[in-house]
Amino acid sequence: MRMRPTLTWTPPEDLPPGTTDPSPVAEALASGGVLVLSGAGISTESGIPDYRGDGGSLSRHTPMTYQEFTADAAARRRYWARSHLGWRTFGRARPNAGHRAVAAFARHGLVSGVITQNVDGLHQAAGSRDAVELHGSLDRVVCLSCGTFSARRALAARLEAANEGFAPVAAGLNPDGDADLTDEQVGDFRVVPCGVCGGVLKPDVVFFGEAVPPERVARCRAMVRDASTLLVLGSSLTVMSGLRFVRQAAEERKPVLIVNRDATRGDTHAVTRVALPLGPTLTAVAGRLGISVAEETTGAP
Repeated sequence: MRMRPTLTWTPPEDLPPGTTDPSPVAEALASGGVLVLSGAGISTESGIPDYRGDGGSLSRHTPMTYQEFTADAAARRRYWARSHLGWRTFGRARPNAGHRAVAAFARHGLVSGVITQNVDGLHQAAGSRDAVELHGSLDRVVCLSCGTFSARRALAARLEAANEGFAPVAAGLNPDGDADLTDEQVGDFRVVPCGVCGGVLKPDVVFFGEAVPPERVARCRAMVRDASTLLVLGSSLTVMSGLRFVRQAAEERKPVLIVNRDATRGDTHAVTRVALPLGPTLTAVAGRLGISVAEETTGAP
């Protein structure tokens, strides 16, 4: 039996403090070859909460694990009820200045690639077309029996039809796209099966307790090897799926720069951590480099 994931991390007292000087980020980008690794913090300015910051969802919510989802029909019903309601908001989220800045840096040849731990698709919507979605994306659904992929919007329409009038008021939205609902609010929500084989449908995302596909990890490791610098944006690096790339970069003696307001598990490997909001900071860095974020990023969602 696989252990439940580690969802919390307490920074030790001897971690180096953050700075408010983004100059090292600007200097690294000016040299090019920067690989971006992003986390939930880059999407908070788009209205999607993170897990661990002030008011983070882990203070009230434990994410669904793969083991729970696959083993328990009642757990799947709760998940899909919450996820269906959350999708109504999550699916309307739009890129913010941080996403647009990353796309602009890439178009100017300063960013070599993007690895995102997020499942919201906002990097791609901003114009980062080749971003590697480490944990998958909520806009796709996969059947666990026949492996057929389908669009989340198509599933949303089927769920709407099967649950007419389902409109509870959620206590909040979580970074994995599901809304906080009580069991009473979930009620007798109806889950629909795969339209091809009648099997169990799952969002095409890596749940807690589930492994990232090895070929995806290998691709990301190759991106780290080819980069000159690793720039972490909005991730606490609490879980190993992202931290391993920071450790790899450090082992390969490549500079690691972090922009995150709170301490991270990767701080000891970093040249610096800039403790500032992402959108304004990356916009200011872009300005230093002569890049207009508003003009340079026009990708459609």
